[in-house]
Parts: sequence; structure tokens; C-alpha cells
Amino acid sequence: MYLVTVLGNLLIILAVSSDSQLHTPMYFFLSNLSLSDICIISTTVPKMIVDISTHSRDISYVSCFTQMSLFIIFGYMDDMLLTVMAYDRFVAICHPLRYNVIMNSKLCWLLVMLSFLISVLVAVLHTSMALRLSFCPNLEIPHFFCELDHILKLACSDILINNILVYWVAGLLGIVPLSGIIFSYTQIVSSVLKIPSAAGKYKTFSFCGSHLIVISLYYGTGFGVYLSSATTNSSRKSAVASVMYTVVTPMMNPFIYSLRNKDMLSALRKLISRITSLH
Repeated sequence: MYLVTVLGNLLIILAVSSDSQLHTPMYFFLSNLSLSDICIISTTVPKMIVDISTHSRDISYVSCFTQMSLFIIFGYMDDMLLTVMAYDRFVAICHPLRYNVIMNSKLCWLLVMLSFLISVLVAVLHTSMALRLSFCPNLEIPHFFCELDHILKLACSDILINNILVYWVAGLLGIVPLSGIIFSYTQIVSSVLKIPSAAGKYKTFSFCGSHLIVISLYYGTGFGVYLSSATTNSSRKSAVASVMYTVVTPMMNPFIYSLRNKDMLSALRKLISRITSLH
């Protein structure tokens, strides 16, 4: 599953970079999302594979907090990029004549860097607050990776401020981007319904449909993780919800974006033919 996810997302990145027809803001953001997906699954699954193969479940204090920080960074990075991609589709469909002017390369890079910066700041904030807590030695985390919520539950000191911070940040960086996505797509739907031809509507909705499926997967599994940790004490149910969020969603993204997109399929065929011709 890990290799499928890495290979699938890597093919998306290589296809976008090698095909000049895909050098557009939409595919630029998609390649960055694929890179973020590779990073988020690489923070958790390789360690789990090593633990299974060596029959060891030990992780150092530093490694645990490093894993937690990286997971927060790339988790929020996905959130920011999905919002940026919704804005890109909004400009492309609702303001097509101004699209190339608005979505210039400088703005695209700025949006990606801003997404990364916000994600890093959130990770630094959560990690620095968690490092202030005291923990007993030889603790056992009832999970397959060091997730913030599970680490806070193992603290010996008061975690009220940490919990307030978690809910505040999750609310701000969950509700605000989701509101932006909903606004973008209400405007998109309104514009698409004005297109007279059915073929035009289908072409416009082709990429938007893929994006909406990924958004549904991301927020659906994200809310599933939140609800499972808030309403149940079962570590098994929480782990299953986290697997859906950290493994299944990144694995599905390449299939969702490529199978429904003729340009991406064409670019992937060209890339695969080039690779096979080298051997």
C-alpha cells in the first residue's frame, strides 16, 4: 500500500513536470499535493513497517515528537492545498478571461509557500506547547504512530491549554478553508449551470468532480479521526480511522485525479512509454 501510494503520486509529479501541456496552475497545485501526500505517508508507514519486521515498537522521545511535527505539517499542507485548488478552479471557471493574469506563476508559488509556512507555524506551536508537558518514563502509545491527541492523553501534567489550542487551531484551519471551498464551488456551480451545452458542462465538471471526491475523502476521514478519538476509548477504532486518513486517502488521490482526466492519462502514457523505451 505504501509503495502504491508513493509510486502513484510520484508518477503524477513526473507526468506534470515532463508534459508542457500540464504546465498550468491547476496541475502545479496537484503536483504539490502529490508531494505532500508522499511526505505525510512517509512520516508514519516506514516506521510501522520497520516495527513489524523487527518485532520492536520502541520509539525515542525525540523521534516521536519529530514524527508528530512532520505529520502536522503535511496534514495541514494538504488542507491548505485543497483550498488553493478550489480557488484556482473558481478563478478559471468564473473569471476565465482574467485567469492567466490572476493565477500567474508568482501567485502560484506564493500560495504554495504560504500554505507550507502556515503548516510549519501550526506544527511549531503544537510541538512547543507539548514539549512543556511532563511525561512518565516508559509510556505506551496506543496507536501506530505519534499523533498529537494520543500524546496529550499520556501527559502527567495539565493539558487544558493544549486542548484549547488544538480545538482553536483545528476550528480555524478547518472551518475557514472549508468555508472557502464551499463558497468557491457554489460560485462554480452557478456559472456551470449557465453553460448551454451538456458537453461544456461535463468538461468543466471533469476536474472539479475529482477535486470534490478528494475533498470529501480528506474531510470525511478527518472528521472520522476526530469523532473516534472524542467519542470512544477504543484504540483499535481510532487506529482504523487514522489509517483511512493517513494511508487510504493519499493512495486514492492519484487514481481519482488520473482516471477521470484525459490530459493526465495522456501524460502518464507518454511518461511510461519514455521509461520503458530506456530499457
